[in-house]
Amino acid sequence: MRNGFVEEQPEIKRKLESMKQPIKVQHGPSNRVLEVDLTSGVCQVIKVSPQDRQMYLGGKGLGLKLIFERMPVGTDPLGEDNILALMPGVLMGTGAPCSGRFAAVTKSPLTGIMASASCGGPFGMQLKKCGWDGLLVRGAATNPTLLVITPEGAELESAEELWGKDTVETQELISAKKSGGALVIGPAGENLVRFASIVSAQRFLGRGGMGAVMGAKKLKGIVACNGSLKILPVDAVQFNATNKRARTYLKGMDLTSSKYPKYGTNANVNVCNAAETLPVNNFKDGRHELAYEVSGEVIAERHNIKPHTCKPCSILCGHKGTFGQKQLPVPEYETTGLLGTNLGIFDVNKIAEWNWICTRMGMDTISVGGTLAWVMEATEKGLVRSDLKFGCVDGISLVLQEIADCRNFGAEIALGSRSLAEKYGGTEFAMQVKGLELPAYDPRGAFGHGLGYAVANRGACHLSAFVAGLEIFFGLLNPFTIRAKAEWVRFFESVSNVVNSLCTCIFASYAYMFESPVTKHTPRPVLGLMMQYLPGLAISLTDVSIMSGHWSAVTGIKVTPSEFLEAGTRINTLERYMNTMEGVARKDDTLPARLLIESRVCDSEKRTVPVDKMLSRYYEISGYDSNGVPTVNTLKKLGIT
Repeated sequence: MRNGFVEEQPEIKRKLESMKQPIKVQHGPSNRVLEVDLTSGVCQVIKVSPQDRQMYLGGKGLGLKLIFERMPVGTDPLGEDNILALMPGVLMGTGAPCSGRFAAVTKSPLTGIMASASCGGPFGMQLKKCGWDGLLVRGAATNPTLLVITPEGAELESAEELWGKDTVETQELISAKKSGGALVIGPAGENLVRFASIVSAQRFLGRGGMGAVMGAKKLKGIVACNGSLKILPVDAVQFNATNKRARTYLKGMDLTSSKYPKYGTNANVNVCNAAETLPVNNFKDGRHELAYEVSGEVIAERHNIKPHTCKPCSILCGHKGTFGQKQLPVPEYETTGLLGTNLGIFDVNKIAEWNWICTRMGMDTISVGGTLAWVMEATEKGLVRSDLKFGCVDGISLVLQEIADCRNFGAEIALGSRSLAEKYGGTEFAMQVKGLELPAYDPRGAFGHGLGYAVANRGACHLSAFVAGLEIFFGLLNPFTIRAKAEWVRFFESVSNVVNSLCTCIFASYAYMFESPVTKHTPRPVLGLMMQYLPGLAISLTDVSIMSGHWSAVTGIKVTPSEFLEAGTRINTLERYMNTMEGVARKDDTLPARLLIESRVCDSEKRTVPVDKMLSRYYEISGYDSNGVPTVNTLKKLGIT
């Protein structure tokens, strides 16, 4: 054995030996995925077939397909049979706008079903430059381990000196010895906090507890290094033309050219507060008079913000700023909503401080905030004993550390709000779907978005189908009707899956679709009426040709926009199918009782979300049976076997 890897495998050894001479230029994807088994110390090369490339694109889709073929139903998310797939898409390394992202897929220890996430940071780029279109990690090491990926393959090194370090210290120690891109966990991942995240620089695979999957495998970090590959598209002419159009659209949309570059995603605060969809005090209310204090506009004015973004990025939504006496990342909107307004707190300095604690410990701020809000309300109702109160900052920093360390009551909070509610009661105000805590949009002010939460494959996910964009931000759909909402949820699920399989930025996709000539130049009232009353026609006219054009130009495989969207539908359906084999059904496609039977305090109309009235229509157009399971005909039509 060499560095923990078995060398007595001639075929694998020959494959790795043949790759020792670095390829300086590569046209299109390498179609090679490296699989590493931490238990046996064996690695092997998986060749991606042309069929799988076309059907599942790359990124999330390809990772999901590879896990589907390899991981048994009923696998323990914290067991050695769970697989973590890390998958750059075909755009990585090409210089396309907003293309510095990679996807991760695994089984979630928080929800017990499939989880996926998208991340910026340097790891994905370095993995791609090493000549790998993906990495599968299975098995579990005996001792703390660092996995080193090179163009030649992989090696295992001891990570004993890194164990116990936070994510910032860990990356600094790794970079002092190795030049490359690292992916690490903090103490929360080591201690199997169910919503632990994985960190690359200060970008996150945040949702679903992927950090705990690495922790269970004793995998402190992964570093890709020594990659020097230059990635070029197969069709440079088409690629350059598509790039030009993409940049024009990004500059044309106010969201991507002005609001997010100036204010970051906290530009959403004032919009959501006005729409009464900003979560306040564990989703009891949807607006608050102090919300402007944590808005992007006020943060930009008071906190000396500067860009702090993914690479390459054409939007620049990430920022750093001065909070108190420290230079810290500006909290994203979801963090501001869940660790701020949803706790009744409007002090952005404290929110930035807690965001930084979660960064260093490696924890998802959405699930942390949602679970802390449950604790505060459960304390009010006498279900649990704690010192946490809505509107009070005292004790939160300490509790965050206790969660990461799994000490005291923090050890129970670390299991998430669903687990707490099942033990102590209060399921009606545990704001989660399928075990995953809700993001910062109250669906009682956007019914389509509520359906999106209910049916999202990974649990409550705002990015699975961001119908709130049409209901709140663009004002094209009536937020309080069920008409056409199932159709738009289904469409955006397909879009989201191609975005995360390409991989590119979800914000860029809005510009690509809504700055196209047909959409941009149709009078807004006409466009809104078409979307509301003729959703099939409106969807057929929605242009995704920039995304399909980018994919075709890089791979050299010609696909039409409709074929590209069908791949997104296939990926979404496969994920749904995998979840139904784990027991997910109609009973799980719902929302917390608070959103179904209680209205927001601010809403004089006393509205709740009519999920059931939309669900059957969603199943019908998705090709699922009445229990939410994909039918045999649907699977056959999509080529899922």
